[in-house]
Amino acid sequence: MATASFNMQSVFAGGLTTTRKINTNKLFSAGSFPNLKRNFPVGVRCMAEGDPTKQDSTPTPSTSASQPLPKSPSPPPPMKPKVSTKFSDLLAFSGPAPERINGRLAMVGFVAALAVELSKGENVLAQISDGGVSWFLGTTAILTLASLVPLFKGITAESKSDGIMTSDAELWNGRFAMLGLVALAFTEFVKGGTLV
Repeated sequence: MATASFNMQSVFAGGLTTTRKINTNKLFSAGSFPNLKRNFPVGVRCMAEGDPTKQDSTPTPSTSASQPLPKSPSPPPPMKPKVSTKFSDLLAFSGPAPERINGRLAMVGFVAALAVELSKGENVLAQISDGGVSWFLGTTAILTLASLVPLFKGITAESKSDGIMTSDAELWNGRFAMLGLVALAFTEFVKGGTLV
């Protein structure tokens, strides 16, 4: 084992393009591998950083060891993609506005429908026919404008979310409110009266 260690040290210390032969018979005990009598050439080649096509055939170890290795510049941090503020991009099918606006409207609509149902005892269809359309249009205009103004400024909901009030929680609450509003109207239609 000491012979192998010495041979490997001498290979690395010998220079950049040195090839040494290791006698494998010295590495093992005499009776271990009687038929193994091969000499394997081992070559170690070191290349400096920089232009890999330019090779120096006679480097001197003293000059290469005394020079400090140049630091490679660290890559710049990844840039966030710029948020588009075009109207068509904001209101595209996969844009940031439609699901958020519909979810916010559904949350307000679900709570308002339940509140009016509990206070007046009217189902959703009766609420809509009893002046609910004007309230729906007014709420839609206000929430749509309030949702679009920050998006036109380039501010995303994800950049303002932290803690419990995250943008993902708002999306999920909006999705459940949309399902709840549809389920409330469907249940009242099938039942023929108010839910409560």
